[in-house]
Amino acid sequence: MNIVIAGAGAVGTHLARLLSKENLNVVLVDKEEDRLVKLNDALDIITLTGEPTSISVLQNADAGKADLFIAVTPDESQNITLSMLAKQMGAKRTVARVDNYEYMKEENAEIFNKMGVNRLIYPELLAANDIATSCRYSWARQMWEFGEARDLFLLSVKMHDSHPIYDKEIKNENNMLVGHTLKEIGMMYGHSFHVVAIKRDGDTIVPYGDEKILTRDLVFFMTTRENVHEICKLSGKENYPKVERVIIIGGGKLSVRADWALPKDMSVKVVEPSYDRCEKLGELLQDRTMIINGEGHDMDLLHDENIDTTEAFIALTPNDEVNILSCVAARRRGVKKTIAQVENLDYLEMAEQLDVGTVVNKKKIAASYIYEMLLKSSVDNMKMLTVADADVAEFIVKKGSRVTKDDVMHIGFPLGVNIGGMVRDGKGQLVSGRTVLREGDKVVVFCIGGTLKKLDRFFK
Repeated sequence: MNIVIAGAGAVGTHLARLLSKENLNVVLVDKEEDRLVKLNDALDIITLTGEPTSISVLQNADAGKADLFIAVTPDESQNITLSMLAKQMGAKRTVARVDNYEYMKEENAEIFNKMGVNRLIYPELLAANDIATSCRYSWARQMWEFGEARDLFLLSVKMHDSHPIYDKEIKNENNMLVGHTLKEIGMMYGHSFHVVAIKRDGDTIVPYGDEKILTRDLVFFMTTRENVHEICKLSGKENYPKVERVIIIGGGKLSVRADWALPKDMSVKVVEPSYDRCEKLGELLQDRTMIINGEGHDMDLLHDENIDTTEAFIALTPNDEVNILSCVAARRRGVKKTIAQVENLDYLEMAEQLDVGTVVNKKKIAASYIYEMLLKSSVDNMKMLTVADADVAEFIVKKGSRVTKDDVMHIGFPLGVNIGGMVRDGKGQLVSGRTVLREGDKVVVFCIGGTLKKLDRFFK
């Protein structure tokens, strides 16, 4: 498969690194040679220096032969133009990064498709939606919904207990899962949920019946809407409050989008150090939002703004270190829900070890939506998890596909694959080893260590 990426910024570089591991023919184009030199030495890709909008540069990159052309330069208009040019030259599918909310409306999709832009991607909007969804459950690190009715859930929950060495944030948690094997948990509490993966000491594993849940594990649960509270109770998180008051530090584009995405009944404060930016935010943010001119890591300021009685603290400054340390400080002040934007991939594991809470990475979120287009099977939804070496995808079962030939336990999925649930006839339900999949089912698959692409042959 031939891939051409225009733009060696944060998203383009991350995609190049990701796709170079898939044995694909990748060409990365950028006008700044300095951006490409290190990548050319480190990755098995072709780099090309030149203005991406130049016809001759696109021809040299073989844009016309691309199975997928990805335009992710910082300029929205340029990305749309590039996608149109590549399509006219013969590219099969095109993706353009944009930052205009109006372009993302469903009714405008056909307009862009006719222009030659098959898909638009807006990383800040995607990240903002994830932030808003995460705030709905203060006790879960992350939460994803599947199916038309959004009644099938995948949640990640940090396992704590009341060991005296822990700080006040995790005292008094009556966790009924820690110390028990999955088999014991099933016998004690029934089968209202599945544990599809565990992140432990930096490694992500697919657990079996004899696996024991330990303190500090990040556990991924698959369940249905009516059983979400059961996980909350068993994890000892019932004392976590509903999020009603939110503090956001940083007044950039992502903060604006997050403010728009958060439920209307939440009270929001945005802390921004630039006075000029604060004035601009006054025009952009909702009426319910208070804008505060100051440093987001100034704990005296945050104390004055009642951080101690705030249920959610969201750090979205351009500085990863500030975001991480601010969330650590907020958790020590008793804030239950903390969210940090961490764009440096090398910092993700550190953020997890420091227990900063939910971590948001726009590059990974954007890559999920683009990578989905590389799969030959029908994939309705796909996410690359930020703090785990894992992907989650919603596959649509086709008539006669391999997964319909036997029950789930005998299909022969690769190691590292776990099917947690499915949507059948519009209703979310869990999947067991005895389940036989059938045409039209939407199956949620958890994949560890790059096994996602190996599933194509099972679902196509």
